[in-house]
Order: sequence, then C-alpha cells, then structure tokens
Amino acid sequence: MSANRLLCDLREGKALSFRQQLLMIVQLSIPAILSQISTVLMEYIDASMVGTLGADASASIGLVASTTWLVGNLCGSAAVGFTVQVSQYYGARREAKARSVFRQGVVCVAALAVLLGLIGMAIHRSLPVWLGGTPEILSGASSYFLIYSAAVPIAALLNLSCGALQCSGNMSVPGMILVLMCGMDVGYNYLCIFPARRLHGFYMPGLGLGVTGAALGTLFAEATAAAICLIYILLHSELLISHYYRDASVRQNPSCPEKEALLREEATGKDQPSGASTDFDGKAEPFFHLHDIQIAVRIALPVALQSVVQNGAQIISTRIVSPLGTTAIAANSLSVTAESLCYMPGYGIGSAATTLIGQSVGAGRKDLVKRLGWLTTLFGMVIMAVSGAFMYLCAPGMIGILTPDPAVRSLGAAVLRIEAFAEPMFGASIVANGVFRGAGDTLIPSCMSLVSMWAVRLPLAAFLAPRIGLRGVWTAMAIELTFRGILYLARLAGRRWTHCP
Repeated sequence: MSANRLLCDLREGKALSFRQQLLMIVQLSIPAILSQISTVLMEYIDASMVGTLGADASASIGLVASTTWLVGNLCGSAAVGFTVQVSQYYGARREAKARSVFRQGVVCVAALAVLLGLIGMAIHRSLPVWLGGTPEILSGASSYFLIYSAAVPIAALLNLSCGALQCSGNMSVPGMILVLMCGMDVGYNYLCIFPARRLHGFYMPGLGLGVTGAALGTLFAEATAAAICLIYILLHSELLISHYYRDASVRQNPSCPEKEALLREEATGKDQPSGASTDFDGKAEPFFHLHDIQIAVRIALPVALQSVVQNGAQIISTRIVSPLGTTAIAANSLSVTAESLCYMPGYGIGSAATTLIGQSVGAGRKDLVKRLGWLTTLFGMVIMAVSGAFMYLCAPGMIGILTPDPAVRSLGAAVLRIEAFAEPMFGASIVANGVFRGAGDTLIPSCMSLVSMWAVRLPLAAFLAPRIGLRGVWTAMAIELTFRGILYLARLAGRRWTHCP
C-alpha cells in the first residue's frame, strides 16, 4: 500500500494498524532521507574538491560555514511557518487554503532572503576578520561568503518549494530534484574549481577559481534545481493552481473523500479571478491573509530563535577553535561535514514526522498524534544508532576523502569517533523536533535548545579546548547532544505539545 493511499486513509479517519503506521513512516522517510543526504553530499563534494587544494582552502570555507548555516536556517525557519500550515490544511482537506498559504510563503520568504543576502554581501569582507581568521585564508573566505550571499534567495525558494511539496505528502519529487542537484553540483564544481587540463588523454575544461569556484558551482546547481522545482509546481502540482493537476491516486481512489473535494473545488474555482484562492465553499479569498501571516510568524519565530541560538553557538565555537590553528580549523570544518552525512537520515525522518503529525492534527486524528510521534522518534533513534556505528568504524575513510593532509585526517577521525556515541540521542532530538513542528509546538523546544547549547556545550567547550584541544570541543558537543535528546524525549512523553494550536 502506497504512502499516498495511507495518508488518504488517515485524513478520512480510517483505522490504521501498527504495520500500516510503520509502513507509512518508512515510505515517507526514505525519499526525505535521500533528499537530505543529497544536500549534505553537496557540502561533502565541495569540501572534498576544495580539500585537494590544501588546508588553507578548507579552512577558508570552514571559517564562514557557521555563518552560512545561520543565514540558511533563518530562511528555513521562515519557510517552516508556512509549510506546517500547508501540512495541517492538507490534513483538514482544505487544499485551496493550503495553496493560499504557500503563495503567501513564496512572497514572504523571498523578501526575507533578499534582505539577508544583501546584508551578507555588505559584510563579506569584514566577516572573516570578525571570526578571527588568519591572514592566509581571509581572501578565500570573503569571496566564498560573497557568492553564497548572492545565492540566498535561490536557496530559500528551493527550500520552501521542496518543504511544501513534502508537507503535502509528495516526498518523491523533492527527493529526486535534490539528488539531481547533487549530481549537477559535481559537474559545476569540477568546471569552476579546477583549471583546464588533460586527464587520461582527454581535455577537461575548467575555470581554476578554487574556493570561489566551489561557491559558484553550488550556486549554479541550486539555481537549476530551483527552476526545475518551480516548473514542476506550476505544471504538475496543486500548490499554486487547482485546475486539473492533482495526485493521480486521489482521482483513481473512489473511497477517498479528497476526490469529492477535488471535483467540488474544480467546479467552484475555475472562473475565479487571478490572485484569489477558492476554498470548498466557493468563496474567493484575497492573496494575503493577516491571520495566516500571524500564524506563520508564531511558528517561525521560535524556530528562528532556535537557529540563531544553535548557529550563534557554532560561531562562538568557531572562535573557540580558531586559536587552535589552521589544522584544527580544517579538521573541525571537515569533521562537521563528514558527521552531517550520518545525521541527515534523522532530518529526513524528522521531515516525514512533520508531515504525518501536521496532517494528523489537521484531520483531527488525536488517536494517532501521540502514537506516530513516538514511532517516528524511536525509528529515528534506531537509524541514527546505525549511522553512529558506521561513523565510528569508517571515520578515517570519511575524513580521508575530504583532505590529503595527514594531520587533518588524524585529528578529524579522532573527533568523529567521539561524536559517534551521541548519535542516537541526537536523532531523538532531531525527529522529536519534527514531531513538535507538525503540531505547531515550536516555542518550548526552542527554549530547550537555548539552554542546552549555551548552558552546556559552550561552557564545556571553552573549558576543555585549552586543555585537550579540538577533542575537548567535540567531547563537549557529544555531552550536550545527549543532554538535548533527554530533554526532547521528556517533552515528547508529556501531553502539552499535543494541544498546541
């Protein structure tokens, strides 16, 4: 039985067996996991290709990495405010309302992304100096951040579009687009980073731009993927238009109430003027709804706070690592990239959890909200335990792909093995956070992250770094992630999050 059919049964109010619930989680998680892994693979590809240029080149990207995450996550936080509503409206079978929310999200997220991009472009020269970069890496870091800032609106719209498709229950298309983007990133990076040369008798074109080329390659890949995603939404998805384009499983399933809703909506909405949204009662709605924006802000602000807290802590952590030298900066940056390949399955399952919980809340399925929350979280913990074991065993090889420098390899492998023990509890916090977002519960989890990062990780890292170097910073990280996982599981065990609006 397909995930679309199971979601349809969920929205219809039918009973779902334990096996069907688990099957739905797995089927929704797999494409989401693949899309998350493909996104991280882009960073892995960038780091691997730039790593061949030397430790200075890797350190240039590593220096500004925490700031790029902060900017990206702020845009992602704004997107969450709208995609959670899309999920809940789909669960309530109010697809016209979901379309209205998505259109408002496109405008609001694009405006925020343009503002953040302009700010980034204005500070691109000063930022590496503020972060304590050594003179030999300032130029590369500045150039990389400038191009990244110019690409922020493109990345933000891609993130919103893929997120909205996922929350509507369509996991496969965003996954395929992001996997394709990963492949394009390889080609664009190869062209931009390395100079033209002959390889095994064949002429290979290249621009030879080094660190700057890595940023350009990513920009080109994201732009291509965003164009493909928006074209798909315009031509084959109901997220922007309602007429005729709808999931085939809805049309072909006579027992699904969404088929009746579809026919009713098409009958009442065909002649509505452009810029209006039509719900099942046939009433035309204006483009912007203040209430929708208020809900988006209420959901997004705590998520943005959480992103600022976490990424701000990463920036402070970068300041703690910077005095340890170029080798430590490069090892820290590359280890973060390598580790992210292992925890992305957790984020994929978290995306599936947001969809499932959001649609369950919208459908009024209180019988499933708590149960699916625990099932997805436990499933994420198991998957992350497996990925943690993989990371421990394969740490030298994972770092070895990213850099030829023996000192960076040795230090990076050591810190990855420290972090491996925290992966199951890290998975608990990631997936439970997705559960809470689906229910619209974002404030308390954000506060828990604030306490965890600033009261546990940073003081421990500042204490241990001068004594045992980068290993101390990562020991502090492992302790904090375990503590955070405990906090989130305690929240999940309670009932208050299930009553959030």
